[in-house]
Amino acid sequence: MNRLTKTLFASGIAALALAGAPAPALADGPIVQTAEAAKAAFEEDRQTILAMAGDFKVTFDMQESTPWLEGYAPLERKISGGYESVRVIEDTGARIVLQHLLVTGDEANPYVVKHWRQDWEFQPEKILAFTGGDTWELTAVPEKMRAGRWSQTVYQVDDSPRYAGWGEWETTQGIRRWRSNWTARPLARRDAIRNPVYDHYMGINRHQLTPNGWIHWQDNTKMVTPKDGGEAAPVVQEYVLNTYERFNGYNVAAAETYWAKTKGYWDAVREKWEAVAEANGGIRIAQEASAGTTIANELMLLADAIKDGKQTPEAASAKALALIEEGTSRKGG
Repeated sequence: MNRLTKTLFASGIAALALAGAPAPALADGPIVQTAEAAKAAFEEDRQTILAMAGDFKVTFDMQESTPWLEGYAPLERKISGGYESVRVIEDTGARIVLQHLLVTGDEANPYVVKHWRQDWEFQPEKILAFTGGDTWELTAVPEKMRAGRWSQTVYQVDDSPRYAGWGEWETTQGIRRWRSNWTARPLARRDAIRNPVYDHYMGINRHQLTPNGWIHWQDNTKMVTPKDGGEAAPVVQEYVLNTYERFNGYNVAAAETYWAKTKGYWDAVREKWEAVAEANGGIRIAQEASAGTTIANELMLLADAIKDGKQTPEAASAKALALIEEGTSRKGG
């Protein structure tokens, strides 16, 4: 277990501890409910998660704000947007999987990208947590913090892991929201391609329902790990607000067609990543700034080949599974 893992999960703290600041208490204590209240809360939680599915116009609003490192100049605010169809691809009761499909191009010539995926699990015993560099480890959730809570694990476009956290769905000030624990994350491509001074994020994620959709709010501290292996230090604060507004005035049919043609392929890819994690206690795979994993582009192109009728799902799946096996079987991995 590396230094980042120990800091995160042995202490149950994260960013402030890594920054050398006084360690805060856990934001929430154990949840104690009657059996009837627990059942009602579970059903309400499920409906809240399922409410994030649908068709949306999305706005991505990112801003570096407070510099913590002397001499660092925060980046300019960046606002972008797009259209996403979010589909429930698995619902077993205590586990819900939402797949995001990004639709670009115009109405006549749409292009669909299998975007990020979010897996929700009730009362998880462990999560697939980022622990630095190119490594994710299956890490125990503190036992007293499991009851009544849900984990959210986010995956990249090729279904490789990105980050995971756990927290409670609750209603405060009339707003339904979920807040994660402190969560470690690798750099997003928008940052990684710039070769910045920081090398990972420590953040808190919030999901909140709105009258016309939902928001994903990220409170990120961008951190740098010293080359000598000492404690990581904060560089700059970043606030990200992703707003999902219900809207179907785009080529929703393109997303439906893409998923209908490639679903079996992505099912096989997802199952392979899960098998690797279970067999190895996590996943280790080389990363590249422009794509995420070094095999991401190849996995995406295989899906496009299926969509375009240039590959059968069976042949493409076989190639994809071989790529994952090879990419996660490096010496020392």
